[in-house]
Amino acid sequence: MFFNDWETVGRTILIGVFAYAGLVLFLRVSGKRTLSKMDAFDLVVTVALGSTLATILLSKDVSLAEGLSAFFILIVLQYFLAFFSVRSGIVRSLIKSEPAFLYRDDHYLHDVMKRKRVLKVEILQAARSNGISSMGQVEAVVLEADGSISVIQKTDKAGESTLANVK
Repeated sequence: MFFNDWETVGRTILIGVFAYAGLVLFLRVSGKRTLSKMDAFDLVVTVALGSTLATILLSKDVSLAEGLSAFFILIVLQYFLAFFSVRSGIVRSLIKSEPAFLYRDDHYLHDVMKRKRVLKVEILQAARSNGISSMGQVEAVVLEADGSISVIQKTDKAGESTLANVK
């Protein structure tokens, strides 16, 4: 239970070093966007990479070459998905979410909040986290594409609004 043999421990260490090095190499080659701020598809790839690494390390039935091939295919698929989502509005709309107003013009947008499954207390918490003591100080609250909540404070009349790109 606590120890099988030195061969198993040695294999885990050796394969772990090579698998980790291969994963880092593939991620560096694929670019910064592979594991940047995650949407649902990025999360799936990240979990799959972690699961693959664990399988390579702990299963004698999976060779290093098979594991590195799995890393490679997951990262290539993620790269192509990102590539096509940047170039095609149809692909982008299928895999990426758009930011959405939760609060605007001194009103909570209850239909949007219900559809996006966001509670009023979550909006208030985001405002407090930004040092805002009253919703009267807030121009808008946006549920971002990555699931974070942004709070935009009201500006004086000379200030410009940054809300044009939010739906």
